[in-house]
Amino acid sequence: MVEEINSDVVSDDSSDDSFQDEQLDVLYTCLRCNTKVSVSELSRLPEIKCICGFRVFTKVRRPVVKSVKAV
Repeated sequence: MVEEINSDVVSDDSSDDSFQDEQLDVLYTCLRCNTKVSVSELSRLPEIKCICGFRVFTKVRRPVVKSVKAV
């Protein structure tokens, strides 16, 4: 019975890890054609290139503005 509980916990942890990876995935856009590409898609390719052949990407910023209190 203990083994069954441990196996359930392990399966839940792996689903949480994949969910976190999806949230933390960084998006880049091509400067020429504005195609959005994730880091995981770029890592699969042998070269860092867009489908249009351009090699310059910019990082997409999050829409949320972060505010920090001064000390």
